[in-house]
Amino acid sequence: MHPSPSVTELQIENVEFSPTVTPPGTNKTFLLGGAGERGLEIQGKFIKFTAIGVYLEDSALPSLAGKWRGKSAEELMESVEFFRDIVTGPFEKFMQVTMILPLTGAQYSEKVSENCVAFWKSVGIYTDAEAKAIERFIEVFKDETFPPGSSILFTQFPNGSLTISFSKDGSIPEVGTAVIENKLLSEAVLESMIGKHGVSPAAKNSLAARLSVLLSESTGEDKPEESSAKEGKPTELSGKTVGQVKA
Repeated sequence: MHPSPSVTELQIENVEFSPTVTPPGTNKTFLLGGAGERGLEIQGKFIKFTAIGVYLEDSALPSLAGKWRGKSAEELMESVEFFRDIVTGPFEKFMQVTMILPLTGAQYSEKVSENCVAFWKSVGIYTDAEAKAIERFIEVFKDETFPPGSSILFTQFPNGSLTISFSKDGSIPEVGTAVIENKLLSEAVLESMIGKHGVSPAAKNSLAARLSVLLSESTGEDKPEESSAKEGKPTELSGKTVGQVKA
């Protein structure tokens, strides 16, 4: 695969997301769709906890192009359906969650589980199978600790498999730590990051900006004039790095 010139690395705080990566559980090379921080407003100050990168198998571009090519970054950012199409699309995805501040496995898994269960219940699809998948998810994380610079890695497959891996040194392991076979959980992990109530508006902003350009390039169209999301921040899509997108 030959990455587009617009597929550049991104730096969020001290975390660098490479333009391409081969995730655990697959031998395919994925493109960096976008990245951004997750944080919370605490006593009037925005505190960043993690940096999230979302990578897509290259077949994602033709899969998404039919409906979304030619749309501006603003149009994509404002579309719940666009991000749902990424989450549920028939292509593999890889998510890298790197710590800016330290976090325990229990803290991370319990919060993600809460978000997943809340979403399932809101749409009436929470069953015993999902409850068991959540138990397994929490178990995988229970003895883990994540100092700054360490990463949680998810490889999501269209068949419903979710491969979970951990990295302490920034490297990407070839083999996953655990595999959970549950399609709703697999999708909900990504949904919790970039969905309607996703925890990283900055990652969504970045995805919208970069994919707006990549989808047009993949079909030979001219690039949209708009290459930044609704905050109006300029995003450089060529050269070494892409301008950091803030929540």
